[in-house]
Amino acid sequence: MNRKFVSKSNRILRKVLNSEENLDILQDFIEAFFNIKIKEITLNPYLQRKSNYLPSEENFGIADVRVKPEEQEEMNIGIQFIDGYYAQNKMLLYYAQIHSNQLDYEDNRKMVKTTTINILDFCYLKSVEYFNKIVIPSKSESQIELYVLELPKFIFHQSKIIDRREAWMVYLCGRQEEMIQEVVKQFDKIKKLDYLLEKYWQNETMD
Repeated sequence: MNRKFVSKSNRILRKVLNSEENLDILQDFIEAFFNIKIKEITLNPYLQRKSNYLPSEENFGIADVRVKPEEQEEMNIGIQFIDGYYAQNKMLLYYAQIHSNQLDYEDNRKMVKTTTINILDFCYLKSVEYFNKIVIPSKSESQIELYVLELPKFIFHQSKIIDRREAWMVYLCGRQEEMIQEVVKQFDKIKKLDYLLEKYWQNETMD
């Protein structure tokens, strides 16, 4: 995993990304992994407010956004890092939290489909693919969708032409410094995130 956010990854990236001016980074990340074009993205503002009442901010994810893709229905998307044991429990609890939080909207918007991206720095599923979708039937919902992104399974060959998803994977994995610098140069949103992380660590103090 990229060492710039390896310490309390959810908390650091939440501090860096949960603002209106940085929604473009989240949009780029979501578009790359879901292969969609987003026409509108909104930050769900209660995330930081609720996190102040939890035992550990580490367990409340990176971001919770409402997106309107160009050719699909709008949906809620939550993004979190998962470490340690009980990965399945953490995925389901986070999904339930993100989905039920829609009840706290103050603008009377309708309940919509929820999905989450769960980033793991270890191998969890049997699939050899690094990005997988888990579908769980539900009595109250049509289905529960969870996406799992396993960093150790990503293998990049430098002879390939790099696309946006691969660029994000190179940056998240943080294994090849030369390639990291290359994607930072080539991809504006990754460059912006890298700058924000550098700035965060220059200014970080104990709290």
